[in-house]
Amino acid sequence: MTQTTPPGWHPDPGHSGIGPVQERWWDGSRWTDQLRIPPATVRRRRIRVGAGLTAGVVLLAAVGGGAYLLGVGNSGDGNGTSAAESAPSDTPGGPDAPDGGRGGGGQDGDGRSREMPGSEDGYATDLASGISIPVPDGWTGQSGAIGAGVTTGEYACPGDESQSCVLGGVFSAPAQALEVTATTPKAAAQEDIKTNAEQSYGEKIYGGITSHEQLKSEAVTVAGQEGYRVRWKVVTKNGDDGYVESLAFPSPNSPDSLIVIRSGFDINDKAPKLSVLDDITKGVKKATGLGSGSGSGSGRGA
Repeated sequence: MTQTTPPGWHPDPGHSGIGPVQERWWDGSRWTDQLRIPPATVRRRRIRVGAGLTAGVVLLAAVGGGAYLLGVGNSGDGNGTSAAESAPSDTPGGPDAPDGGRGGGGQDGDGRSREMPGSEDGYATDLASGISIPVPDGWTGQSGAIGAGVTTGEYACPGDESQSCVLGGVFSAPAQALEVTATTPKAAAQEDIKTNAEQSYGEKIYGGITSHEQLKSEAVTVAGQEGYRVRWKVVTKNGDDGYVESLAFPSPNSPDSLIVIRSGFDINDKAPKLSVLDDITKGVKKATGLGSGSGSGSGRGA
């Protein structure tokens, strides 16, 4: 790239070689701090999910209109997305849809890691976000190039037994991939909680949510970053009621990019206690062995 190259998205010259390659915005004279995940690496899957997973898929993290497919192939009918070459918004990061399951890896129920660069025994690693989520004993963890999560207690969804739900699930993703537009942790958590609740316990799988009660709305430190969480108790028409939580905080690798962690826990004698969710949150950490890929480079020629 030369000084005459027009503004646009280009492969990040500061990429460490570990984890997914991001693109950095070249403003025509210098590299800016704006990063994104290349749209060509992302696919949308129209798969309905509850607090957990669709039958035959190891792990899904709910998003509006689709789902993150982490590490396990699924035919689906996802289509690649595209984006115009335009100046970045104030909120950098990935585009509006996830990775479609390319790149695998994760943790079995005993915490052993299945092969994936950057993954760590006992943790599910979200490479794009630069974080690792602890896998409690007996849970299943799944690492991904974009998104990660842990689940326990698969069962047939009460409103649609052809689909599988879980007793508890905790999932991460870049905020922009979840179409969260807020630029602060508090605003992002407050924006996401309703969508999280509807995707986790609404519509056909649980018959919809009849009411909710806010249990928490507070600042919290996650992976060394100042974040914010909102937690609801929801009442459903079918099946068990549940707890949902949306937690937002800056990425340890790119402070201008927000991460959202969505959680859903059933309320019954078999489901994990809320103390487990708190322990998972406390155990989230910056992923080891990952470069930031955010070289400042403001004075570098292109």
